[in-house]
Amino acid sequence: MNDARKVINELLVKLFNRILIIEHEALKEAGIPLSMNEVHVLEAIDDLDMSTMSRIAEKLHITVGSATIAIDTLQKKGYVNRKRDKNDRRRVIVELTSDAAEVLDVHDRFHDEMITAVIDDFELEENDILIDALKKLSDYFKA
Repeated sequence: MNDARKVINELLVKLFNRILIIEHEALKEAGIPLSMNEVHVLEAIDDLDMSTMSRIAEKLHITVGSATIAIDTLQKKGYVNRKRDKNDRRRVIVELTSDAAEVLDVHDRFHDEMITAVIDDFELEENDILIDALKKLSDYFKA
């Protein structure tokens, strides 16, 4: 691996891992007893119009079985409720509780602070260069 590739690899891996560590520490400091995976499940539920197990699993790129286990855990902890769909009693809808909304507020504040810090620290007149590079990086990982 040439030097540029090695540096980019190290930066991406360290950046990803560091963000997860800082994010987890921020949640812990706020008294939130959830893992990052559990928070991301809550986030996925919040993003969906109708949160069925299959839609949650699809959004998170996991199996329905894994989604069910995650939802079982979050329900026991009081962060989600299940209810039957009024139109199709076979379908179960997952809803967030008020405790989950508080977790997502803390999580959103963390992301807002992180983005503000990044933008302020770069001191770019225009953030177009950073946005363009991040879009290309995102597109690469989506593909």
